[in-house]
Amino acid sequence: MTTPAAVIVDGAAYAQAVEDAVRAAAAYYGGGTSPLDDDAYDRLVRGIADWEAEHPGRILPDSPTGKVAGGAAVGDVPHTVPMLSLDNVFSAEEFTAWTASLARRTGRDATRFSVGPKLDGLAIAARYSGGRLRQLITRGDGTAGEDVSHAIGTIEGLPEKLDEPVTVEVRGEVLMTSAQFEHANEVRTGHGGQPFANPRNAAAGTLRARERVYTVPMTFFGYGLLPLPGTDSALAERMNGMAHSDLMALAAELGVHTSARTAVPDTVAETPDEVLVRVKEIAALRAELPFGIDGIVVKADLAADREAAGSGSRAPRWAIAYKLPAVEKITRLLDVEWNVGRTGIIAPRGVLEPVVIDGSTITYATLHNPADITRRDLRLGDHVMVHRAGDVIPRIEAPVAHLRTGEERPVDFPAQCPRCGSDIDTGEERWRCAQGRNCHLVASLAYAAGRDQLDIEGLGATRVVQLVEAGLVADLADLFTLRRDQLLALERMGETSTDNLLAAIAEAKRQPLSRVLCALGVRGTGRSMSRRIARYFATMDHVRAADADAMQQVDGIGAEKAPSIVAELAELAPLIDRLAAVGVNMTEPGATPPPPADAASDGDDRTTVPAAGGPLDGMTVVVTGAMTGSLEKLSRNEMNELVERADGRSSSSVSRKTTLVVAGEGAGSKRAKAEQLGVRLATPDEFAAMVAGLLG
Repeated sequence: MTTPAAVIVDGAAYAQAVEDAVRAAAAYYGGGTSPLDDDAYDRLVRGIADWEAEHPGRILPDSPTGKVAGGAAVGDVPHTVPMLSLDNVFSAEEFTAWTASLARRTGRDATRFSVGPKLDGLAIAARYSGGRLRQLITRGDGTAGEDVSHAIGTIEGLPEKLDEPVTVEVRGEVLMTSAQFEHANEVRTGHGGQPFANPRNAAAGTLRARERVYTVPMTFFGYGLLPLPGTDSALAERMNGMAHSDLMALAAELGVHTSARTAVPDTVAETPDEVLVRVKEIAALRAELPFGIDGIVVKADLAADREAAGSGSRAPRWAIAYKLPAVEKITRLLDVEWNVGRTGIIAPRGVLEPVVIDGSTITYATLHNPADITRRDLRLGDHVMVHRAGDVIPRIEAPVAHLRTGEERPVDFPAQCPRCGSDIDTGEERWRCAQGRNCHLVASLAYAAGRDQLDIEGLGATRVVQLVEAGLVADLADLFTLRRDQLLALERMGETSTDNLLAAIAEAKRQPLSRVLCALGVRGTGRSMSRRIARYFATMDHVRAADADAMQQVDGIGAEKAPSIVAELAELAPLIDRLAAVGVNMTEPGATPPPPADAASDGDDRTTVPAAGGPLDGMTVVVTGAMTGSLEKLSRNEMNELVERADGRSSSSVSRKTTLVVAGEGAGSKRAKAEQLGVRLATPDEFAAMVAGLLG
C-alpha cells in the first residue's frame, strides 16, 4: 500500500512543512537524532512534493525535494563520483511505473535487475589505496561528505586490508545489528549517556563521535564498488563494464562484507515480475533478520542499462528503493501497567498513545522488566520509539530524549504485588510475587489443564474459578482428589458433566512426563524444553536428582538457565510429591535415563548420550502452516511432540542448522526462508509418511 502523503492545504502550511523537514533532516544527519520517525518524514516529503507539483512557481529554495539527504548534510571531502540517494516507490503499481520510465530512458526493456535489502543505516564511501583502508567519507550532500576516518578499525565487515592490493572505493551502509544496538545502549548508559532511540540513530551518532571515552562496534554492508584515480587502468576498465552483481561478487572476493552472507542476499531477477516475487520473499524474512531493513533496493544490473539511464541531481535513474511499511514509530508513553503472570512474575507493560504501525493500531508495548525501565531511563510522558515487525510483540526501544519538555515523570514501581498485595521478590531482574504460583492460582491451574499440557477437557478458567472459590482446589494436585459428590454440589454441574470431567482428570494421570513438566510451568521451560528434559532424563526422579551441570546436558539449556530450573524444581518438590502420590505418571514413554555420572565418561570426559534411531534421528525440524490429511487434527505442540518422539529436534525458527521444514497450507516467511537457505521442504503428507510408524 502506498504511504499516504501529508496533506498541505496552502502556502503557509507548505512553508512550515519545508521548515519541519529541513529541521528533521539536519538533526538526523547532524547527530543521529530526529523529531520525526522515518515514516513521518517520508509522508511529509511526499506531501511537499505533491504541493510543489501543483505550484511549480512557488517552490522554496530550502525544499528537501530533489536534494541528497534533504539538503541538510554537509561535508568538505569531494566525491570522485556523486554519491546520490535513491528515489522511493511504495507499491507494485509504482514499481511497474518506474520500470516503464527506465525503459523509456534506455530505449529498451531492462533484462536483468539486482534485488537486495535496503539496509537501515548510514551510507559511507571507503577508499582503499594499495589494498589499505585510508579514508572513510559520509554521503554528505552527494558531491562532498564528512571525513569520518577516525572510525577505521571499529566497523566489522570493513577490513583495514583487502585480500588484494588494489586501489578502489567501496560504498556501503554502516549499521548496528540488534545485538550491537543492545550492547551500545548498555555501554552508553553505563557512561551516563541517554540510550539511543533505535539502531539507525545509534549508527549515525556513533560514526561521527570523535571524542567518546568508549567505542562500540558497528557493521558494514557493501553495496557498490568503483575505481578511483590511481586504480590500475585494466582493473578500472574491467570494473566500468561489469554488471552490478559481478561488482558485488568482486567486493566479496576482496574481503568486504556484503548481503551475500545473510538470509537475504542480493539476487538477480530477469523480469519485473521476478523482482516483485523477490520483494515479497525479503519482506517475509524481515522480522527474523538480525539487522534492520526498511525496503528493497532494485538496480538495473547491466552496465549498459545504467549508463543509458543516467542520474538526476538527487538519485540515479537506474535504481529505486521499494519501501516497506514502517516498523518503527514515535509515540508517547502514557502509563505503565504491572501485570502478574501465572508463575507470579510481575511484568510491566507500556500504555501508549495509539499509533499505527504496519497496518495495526498499537496501544501497548512490552517493557521486559523493571531493570530495563531503569536502564533505558524511561519516564511517563516520554516520546518513545516503538518497534513492531510482523507478528513480533511491539516493544519500546528507548526514549527520544531530545524531545523531552521537562514535564515527564518517573515510572512508579510497585512496593507490593499488584494482584494480591504480598511482598515482591526483587532479587532478579524479573520481579516475582512472594506467593509465586499461588498469587495467580486460577491462571496457573487453567494453564496446567490446557490442551498442550494435561489436556483436561471441560476444565476451563470458569470451572477453575468455581473450584478455587469453593475451596476444593488449592494447587494442581488437588484436582486429582476431587470427588463426584463435591462436583455435583457445584452450580451448573450435572451428572454428565461431572462424570466427563472426572474421566478427563483420570486420563490426565496417564499423560507423559513431558506434559506433566510443562503443566508445572517451570520458568525458563516451555512445551519444547519440557519435552527435551523429559526425553533426556526419562523419569521425574532423574530430573529432580539433576544438578545444574547435569541439567546443562539437555539441548538448549545453558549455564544461566540451568541453576534456575534446578532451584525451581526443588521449590516444587512438595507439589511433585503429592502429584506422584495421587497416581500422576512420572515417566516418559520410550525414553532411556542417562547413565550414572561415574559411567558417563569413557576416559576422555565426554558425556554418553542415549542412542537414538527414530526416522528423524539427528534432524532439526520446523513445522509451519496448516496441517492436512492424517496430521490435520494435531496442534502445533502435538506436531512438535511427534518430531521429538521420532528422535528429531523441534524448532520454531528456520536457520542454516534446520534439516527439514514441514510446510502446510498458508506457510509464509518460514517457507520462504527455507527456500532461500536451500533447506529441504516436505508437505504434510510427505512428513506423515516419514513418521508413519508413530501415528496412532
